[in-house]
Amino acid sequence: MIRVLVAEDSVTAREVLVAVLQSDPDITVVGQAKDGVEAVELAKRLRPDLITMDVHMPALDGFEATKEIMVHVPTPVLIVSSSHSRRDVELSLNAMRAGALMVIAKPENPMAETFGSRRAHFVAMVKAMADVKVVRRWERRPGRALPSEAPPPRRHAATVRLVAIGASTGGPVALEQILSTLPGDFPVPILIVQHIAAGFVDGLAQWLSGNSNLHVKVAADGETLRARCAYLAPDGSHLGVTPDGRVRLTNAAPLGGIRPSASHLFESAAQAYGPAVAAVILTGMGRDGVDGLTAVRAGNGYVIAQDEATSVVYGMPREAVAAGVVDESAPIGDLAARLLTLVRRS
Repeated sequence: MIRVLVAEDSVTAREVLVAVLQSDPDITVVGQAKDGVEAVELAKRLRPDLITMDVHMPALDGFEATKEIMVHVPTPVLIVSSSHSRRDVELSLNAMRAGALMVIAKPENPMAETFGSRRAHFVAMVKAMADVKVVRRWERRPGRALPSEAPPPRRHAATVRLVAIGASTGGPVALEQILSTLPGDFPVPILIVQHIAAGFVDGLAQWLSGNSNLHVKVAADGETLRARCAYLAPDGSHLGVTPDGRVRLTNAAPLGGIRPSASHLFESAAQAYGPAVAAVILTGMGRDGVDGLTAVRAGNGYVIAQDEATSVVYGMPREAVAAGVVDESAPIGDLAARLLTLVRRS
């Protein structure tokens, strides 16, 4: 039985969340908190398997409450939000930086057309995230100088002209660490597929851009890729690239139920750039990306996977390693240096 603590200041929303959770026989709600202070107190006393955390609450907001919980009683935290305002997205992403696993849409109105799908997704994520171990936190080292030489295990002689990254659970914080460590004159464009709740990708781009030396934006179909820029896949569209260096968005069918898909990005990059691609698979659930990385390796591109020790969920990287399509695994703190080394060698 999964024991869940619900932190939500709205009585109506709290009742809906509790009803949704307790409709599943494998979940029981052991506590309800009406503000962040109570959420921290109940987390310490009840020791739940997982906490659903609202962003806006009196006394302590979801960000501050998550920080307190991760210090005193590390527990898997899901940020639930119904707002896509810049402030709410920033709070949600900062909560992820503090240790929350992911942000998810709140299944609020039982009469809404989307309620059924949101309910199913919400319950599925609670079940998936309840087993994640959150006792480990990697250390941020802002301003850390990049090593002048960090040779990867396999020599890659081709000129790297494109970096492609796929990420899911834990990805926003991992992306922030990579992009904030790369220099502002990083000489090739970066394409990114990050699985995130609908409506949050614009805020994610702003958040990453504000914490990075690079310009981060949501990709637009047909735009020319530029150095010193990172491009995020928009909601509901696969992200790809043309041989002449332009963004190609498509509403083709989801791959493995996912759109945008990391596999689509990697396959497109491999077709357009061949050995000139450096592909990175980061923390996340499932196996999205593996088929695309197979194409990258077949085209003599270079593949790096985030290692298990620094992955929030070692799912996507594990699947890629098991498939034999990874050239090297590295901790998140070393990935920027690895990419810079590949580009500089080229």
